Formats: sequence, structure tokens, C-alpha cells
Amino acid sequence: MMKIEGIAAFVAVVEAGSVSEAARRLRLSKSVVSERLAELEKTLGAMLVHRTTRKLTLTEDGAAFLKRAARIVREMEDAEADMAERRGTLSGPLRIAAPVTFGRLHLGPALYPFLNAHPQIALTLDMDDRRVDASSDGYDAIIRHGAIADSRLIAWKLAPSRRLLVASPDYLERHGTPSSLSDLNNHRGIFYTNRGVADWRFQTDEGAVLVRATLGLGINNGDMLHDAAISGLGIALLPTFIIGSAIREGRLMEINVGARPEPEFIYMAHPEGRNPSAKLRTIADHLKQTFGNPPYWDPDC
Repeated sequence: MMKIEGIAAFVAVVEAGSVSEAARRLRLSKSVVSERLAELEKTLGAMLVHRTTRKLTLTEDGAAFLKRAARIVREMEDAEADMAERRGTLSGPLRIAAPVTFGRLHLGPALYPFLNAHPQIALTLDMDDRRVDASSDGYDAIIRHGAIADSRLIAWKLAPSRRLLVASPDYLERHGTPSSLSDLNNHRGIFYTNRGVADWRFQTDEGAVLVRATLGLGINNGDMLHDAAISGLGIALLPTFIIGSAIREGRLMEINVGARPEPEFIYMAHPEGRNPSAKLRTIADHLKQTFGNPPYWDPDC
């Protein structure tokens, strides 16, 4: 008979991409995870994964078994959490992905007191600016800045995110301050490359306007975008959760070009078809309350 521990080990290995990473997530030794996986394969009479020193890949049998195995593991985790919640306790594993800069500046400080108050929650927080696939990568939820286009996700708004066009006082002194959208074409732009495009979108009375400044620097990390703008390398369109303190301290100046950047939000999204656990709903409510509306990081709040 299959053991749930073996099924959990198999799902963790596939989602993590290696036995060592699965062992870290499960808080077990590599040898225990390998033994449980081997025992499961013996019980099923089929090899589920190909193992090499460089990578791990699913066999045809493994791919066929994975979907049901993952569902079994999630159902077991949900059942355990439901029983704990019936006793008034939030407990069990939870895995969330979030962008690096927002996580460091705001998500972590908001979560630490919550986790201290609920020590039976085992949260794994994966910080990565790339657009992860919550459904296939095994996350209970993802936190994202900007629109979520994946129809397989149910999104909750955590906070509005205001973006401002900014540059350092030194840059504006050297190159002048643009006063219209057309002026931006004559300036160097600092762009967030994970968006895939080097442009800025604004709202005007006539509708949406797309502006493409000269690409001066492209970066895939919010902290470095902030630092590059302060260093005087160009103009950047950045959320206030990154630049709020720099504006208050005068290290960055807001630029008024007669149009507003398109509004965005901070979202928490969970895979469609899975009822979010009480602990996930409680965390979302805690984050909404902590961030506020308007959020505390806005420079004029």
C-alpha cells in the first residue's frame, strides 16, 4: 500500500526540481527523501523520475501519476489544517511566492508579527521577481505587483499601488525637467525588464498614452532600479512602495508631465479550484489591514 509520506516526497521532489531542495522544504535529510521516493516506486512497480547528477526529469509514468499525487498531498494538508482550524488554531504548511523588493521592504515586516502570533504555521516564502506559475510550481498563493492575467488564478487586492515618474535632483539639473509626455522622448529611461517592454503607460483625458524614452538602463530588480534613479542615470517610473522614503528625503523628485501613470495594485492570488485555507485568508486580511488604503508607504500619507 502506498504511504502518504512517499507521495509527499515525490511531489516535493518534482516541484523543487531536486532531492536536496525537496529535503530542505520538507525539513528532512536527503537520504530520507530518497528512501521514501524509492519505496513509492517499488510499491507502484514503476520508475517515476529519471535521476542524474545534473537534473531530474519525470518519466511517462511519473507525469501520469503527478497530478493525482499532488491533489492527494494538498487534500491531506487541507484536511490537517481544517482540523486545526476547528480547534481555533491556524497551523500547517503554506508556500507563497513574492517579488524581492516588496518582500524585503514591506511583506516581511508585515508577516513577522503575524507568524509570531501563529507559531504553528510553517510558511515557506520564496522571493523571486520572475513570474512564477502558481498552479504548476506548487504555491498556495503568489503576491504580485500589477495585473494578473492568468485565468487559472483567483486574485485578491491587498493594496493600491501608486507609481510616480521620478529622477534625482542631479539628473534634472543636468538634463532639465520634462513638463509634457513628448518631452520624455528626449530623456534616458530606467526600465524594469521583467515587464518585457521598455515603455511607460499614462492616462490622459483623451485616453491611454504609451511613451518610449531612450533606454538608458534595464534592470530586473526593484532595489537596483531605485538605486540607479538616485544615482542620476535617468528617469524611472516606480511604485511608491519602493521610492516613498527617497521622495520624502529629497533624493528623488516627482516629475509632473500632465498625465497620470496607469494605476496598479498589490495582489495575492491563489490557484483556481482550490478553496483557500483559513490561514491564507487570515494572512490576506492581516496584510490588507497592515498596508492600509491608502498604503502607509505613500510619500504624502
